[in-house]
Amino acid sequence: MLGKSITAMESFSAKEIRLVLDTAYKMKQIIRRGGDKKLSNLRGKSIVNLFYEPSTRTRTSFELAGKYLGADVVSINSGTSSIVKGESLRDTLRTIEAMGVDAIVMRHKSEGAADFAARVVKPVIINAGDGAHAHPSQALLDLFTIEQHKGRLAGLKVAIVGDILHSRVARSDVYAMTKVGIEVHFAGPKTLLPRFFDFDGVTVHESLEDAITSADVINVLRIQLERQQAGLFPSTREYARVFGINDARLSLAKDDVLILHPGPQNKGLEISSEVTYCEQSAIQEQVQNGVAVRMALLDLTLNGGEA
Repeated sequence: MLGKSITAMESFSAKEIRLVLDTAYKMKQIIRRGGDKKLSNLRGKSIVNLFYEPSTRTRTSFELAGKYLGADVVSINSGTSSIVKGESLRDTLRTIEAMGVDAIVMRHKSEGAADFAARVVKPVIINAGDGAHAHPSQALLDLFTIEQHKGRLAGLKVAIVGDILHSRVARSDVYAMTKVGIEVHFAGPKTLLPRFFDFDGVTVHESLEDAITSADVINVLRIQLERQQAGLFPSTREYARVFGINDARLSLAKDDVLILHPGPQNKGLEISSEVTYCEQSAIQEQVQNGVAVRMALLDLTLNGGEA
């Protein structure tokens, strides 16, 4: 994977997914050890985080991932850069490239922005989310979290619930999960389901109960109010009543069902506080696993995974 840009899960092979997960296990040991977490794997490398949209988890975890590996990391906020003066994406990317950076971690509101970046500049591009299209590192950390808790991936039933229409996480999860043998089920209001969807290994339900019955994992998606037009469901109260994940609904899944959420959460809307903090929830662990997986991606693409 040395020199490879990470723009979407479609380009990953099952072997590459396995390589990332195995590397992430090693990186998590580094994160959890006491004292100095700094490695020298990426000493002398430079990484720029270029975020055109707000982020807490992804941006911070990529920044820490780079620093834990010994790289020099600079974060650019679109609101405090020449972007606000009208500089184009191409010119911003070429300006950063001219400074001699090795990788650009990029989040952008437009679908396909990461693919565009990988075509116009030479540094490794890692997609930290492009509109509703893709979020590959999130899909990989979801797989990592599931495998840690379940001990396997193939043969599991995963229900992905909520605003699937606007979700880059759902799209990336589908490509990642089906490649490793996970059975994927979608559930949400008809207005929040993809209008044209044909993907082997995925079953689409309009009934939440049908999707989560006997599920090994429930991945609850945030209702992305900022990407929606009004009228996609009657009210937030109605959505919570019909599709919200609460204690009562967990009884339909397996007793050891694992609860995931990419964050941030709309508590009381797509998920209750009780479920967020229940024993089956791995939501906070996903955050730590995000650092480990992003360390793995940076190490593999910039260093080839060499010790």
